[in-house]
Amino acid sequence: MRGVEPSGAAAEQEESTMIDFVPDPILYPFTSRWFDSSAGRVHYVDEGTGPPIVFCHGSPTWSFLYRHIVKELRGRYRCVAVDFLGFGLSERPAGFTYTIAEHTAVLGELIDHLRLDGFVLMGQDWGGPIGLGAATTRADRVRGIVLGNTAFWPIEQVANRAFSVIMSSRPMQRRILERNLLVERFLLGSTGPTLTAAEADHYRMAQPTQEDRRGLTAMPREIRAARPLLEELARDVPALLGAKPALAVWGMRDMVFRPGACLPRIRAAFSRLEVVELPRAKHFVQEDAPDRIAAAITERFR
Repeated sequence: MRGVEPSGAAAEQEESTMIDFVPDPILYPFTSRWFDSSAGRVHYVDEGTGPPIVFCHGSPTWSFLYRHIVKELRGRYRCVAVDFLGFGLSERPAGFTYTIAEHTAVLGELIDHLRLDGFVLMGQDWGGPIGLGAATTRADRVRGIVLGNTAFWPIEQVANRAFSVIMSSRPMQRRILERNLLVERFLLGSTGPTLTAAEADHYRMAQPTQEDRRGLTAMPREIRAARPLLEELARDVPALLGAKPALAVWGMRDMVFRPGACLPRIRAAFSRLEVVELPRAKHFVQEDAPDRIAAAITERFR
């Protein structure tokens, strides 16, 4: 059930809706695979054999975020890391509005397409609610949950809601489109992870043009607009997944999902939770502490 990149006329016909970027095989040493979902063409990697783990990124990243973790774990696990539509190498389909609900549905289609059973779900940032949304409707097939700096309940903090309002304004939406603001300032800026120039370019080249960044503009709005979905997850995650083995790997210096506000709610939702605090990590924990995350996953789901 593993798809491979098409070639010939079929590939040429679809290139206009895809990102014209080939990752460096040294930095991203994976085979690109493709799935034609009901909404558009999804890029993902499927590396290794063993119990499956599904890795879900947030904004403004893509599966490149998980490269170190996948390289470390693919000798023991089947690692599936997806690019959501509008991110990474996946399609920017006409008519897709990039809501969390839409991303959740497409992820579920991919999980079903790959016939994943007994899988562990890892989500960070928006990858948390997207992944958990797909997992709650497939709870009987879920082996465990890993969460890194995310939330699956309505966001009430004033700073987060203010960010949503500001970034959803017309001037800031233009800056996201024209200047790639979310990538340049919040991922690659002074408060972001330490990256080489080549690594930084891999995040830039996944959102090269204004049209390619439409998915980025939707994410700040979803902090408020996705409230009904988040309310549902706040009920369903403890009820349907709360008894699963769970792991939280938390960047303790994150100013977005502060540990004091988030970890108590996660502890309350999962009865079999282990928490690994990452004292030096900020929001993008996969960049700041990939070795510790990989080791924690191995230990928790040995």
